[in-house]
Amino acid sequence: MKKILFFLSLLSLPAMAQDQSISFSPERNQINGGRPLPSEAPFYIQGSLPVGIKRVELKIFKSKKNENLADSYSWKAAYGSDPQNYEVFVAYPLRSSENYTLRFYYYSQADSNEMAALQGALHANLESYVNANFIASKRGISALTNPKAMLTHLDQVVLQGMQNYTHPLEQEFQGFSDMVKIKIEQFQGVKLKGARFNLLSKNPDPDNEGQAQYTAQLKKELIDLLHAEVDQYLRANLLMLVDIRELENYPTEKKPFYLPLNLGYAGTYFSGGFNNLDYGTSAFAGISVPLGNKSFTRFLGNASVSTGVFFSNMQDSNQTEISGPLVGRPVYVGLGYRIFRILRFNAGTVLTSSDVNANIENITLYPFIGFSVEFNLWLGLDK
Repeated sequence: MKKILFFLSLLSLPAMAQDQSISFSPERNQINGGRPLPSEAPFYIQGSLPVGIKRVELKIFKSKKNENLADSYSWKAAYGSDPQNYEVFVAYPLRSSENYTLRFYYYSQADSNEMAALQGALHANLESYVNANFIASKRGISALTNPKAMLTHLDQVVLQGMQNYTHPLEQEFQGFSDMVKIKIEQFQGVKLKGARFNLLSKNPDPDNEGQAQYTAQLKKELIDLLHAEVDQYLRANLLMLVDIRELENYPTEKKPFYLPLNLGYAGTYFSGGFNNLDYGTSAFAGISVPLGNKSFTRFLGNASVSTGVFFSNMQDSNQTEISGPLVGRPVYVGLGYRIFRILRFNAGTVLTSSDVNANIENITLYPFIGFSVEFNLWLGLDK
């Protein structure tokens, strides 16, 4: 018994395979020395860093799929360090014999001049949006869009303006605060009684100059609030995108096809209960068709549909020989699930036959359960 438990414990040990590491050269735009990418297993991508690069992002997606479905990975330099190499762990395995697009993004630390230019552009865009969306009339100040939509548009102005920048701590801009929303809603309550002008008019009525100044003051307060919240986010020097390297339609390595073979022992239930159980046992052999690839789905990757034949006929409690109608032996079909590395639990039905008399054969299905050891048989042709 101890030997059996020790054997099962060895089967349950995970494979101690080390993740593969490949290199990418941005100068030559070449990966893995021109060889196919590893498939069906995680791997590392290493590369040298151009001077000043502090962050590397990687997107991988199937060449015929939408980029929005890409798996994203990133690496960033430790604070205060100036490394010469980086390493990205590709955690989600690539499928065998598929083509992928790999896109590398390189970021450097934005200097004071670049940050000032970004700040100025964002300020100008926000101010232009506010000035274009508020109009004064005799009924008051009206907006071209409702406050909720306007707040969304202002957020997009900032996000689009910073699309080539990223925060060093990966803290994305969370949008403008409720203070901005309240300030926008204040415009709805402003009344300009007696006003006969439009802010877009080139000849406003001099009598309404005070009202025009009040409108301009409200807009300035909103613009100043927008600038202040943007400046708060820009206090940390952002990382600026400086280069993109792309490998399009790049192949992965082709994995060989293995046919799982099963050798095991099973018990077949004929009738009865616990006190008068009628059953038969026999060794069996068969093949399995996996329901999934275990590199991508653990449950379905360990499950399979199996079929095969029992090595010997069985006898029930009436000493009737239980055979099979096809090959003279019982044939089974069932589901299997791997519970250790090569040990599989099987359950299903057995197609059997037994002679009633010389001219009549009784065909019956019985349930069975069993355990088997699974081996992979490689199928392929040598080049």
